[in-house]
Amino acid sequence: MDNPRTAESPAPQVIKSTVRETSFLADIKSLIKVGIINSNLITTFTGFWLAVYFTGASFTDQWLTFLLTMFGTAFVIAGGCILNNWYDRDIDHLMARTDSRPTVTGSIPINVIKWMGVIVSVLGIIILSFTTIPAALFGAFGWFTYVVLYTMWSKRKYTINTVIGSFSGAVPPLIGWAAIDPGLQLEAVILFLIMFIWQTPHFLALAMKKRDDYKAAGIPMLPVVHGFRMTKRQIVIYVACLLPLPIYLASLGSIFLSIAFALSLGWLILGIAGFFMKDDYKWATWMFVYSLNYLTIMFLTMVLVTLPFPY
Repeated sequence: MDNPRTAESPAPQVIKSTVRETSFLADIKSLIKVGIINSNLITTFTGFWLAVYFTGASFTDQWLTFLLTMFGTAFVIAGGCILNNWYDRDIDHLMARTDSRPTVTGSIPINVIKWMGVIVSVLGIIILSFTTIPAALFGAFGWFTYVVLYTMWSKRKYTINTVIGSFSGAVPPLIGWAAIDPGLQLEAVILFLIMFIWQTPHFLALAMKKRDDYKAAGIPMLPVVHGFRMTKRQIVIYVACLLPLPIYLASLGSIFLSIAFALSLGWLILGIAGFFMKDDYKWATWMFVYSLNYLTIMFLTMVLVTLPFPY
């Protein structure tokens, strides 16, 4: 007769293996920052789509270029995020939102993480080079700005680190556009400006929400150094700068202009309301959530109003 303990022994091993696999996937997602990749791919796709629209190209004829653009951009961003985690391993354990990263827990060796970041970054730029060289150069510029100028240089020294990091976050729509039209157009520059200006109020709202974490880690974010009131003023100024930009995309039609203006005006009103609210953290959360919806709705609308509807 079989020993019951022996007969049941494989089950715990299967469970343990599944847990390890789940944990490994969670570690990878944490390293590459899936949320950042997804949001940036939305803007990359929009840049690609609008380039097809304004140049009169056929999207179906460009499907391979599209796949190379999306995968290349995702790899470049993922590589930069991995290296950001690798470099920040000495301060991430001080912040609640980052203390479970594999660079802190040691679940993945540090050297493996470093080389993973380098290899994924290089692969991303190589993939983009199969679209156009300008697209690859924009990808390399975004990577350099995020990894070197933001992560390694300004993040721990200056409150302006948010603005410096904004350059990298504004590059994806240029990558998408340049993959179709290396010469770019005014509309591509406006996409870049919208993304560049959007970054600061978005991340300053997050910095307000996580001020204690940044303070514990010694990162000179604006709310840590100059307080909430100064941060609120900066947020409102940047949001106000977004108001006129959609005018330069008037060729997208009145529906887009109306939605874009309503989004910007709503964000500005919510920003000004912050000077009259007592709960700064609640206001910062509202601003952060609004910024995510602003980006998604704005860029999705650009695509929807240019779809080839039959008449």
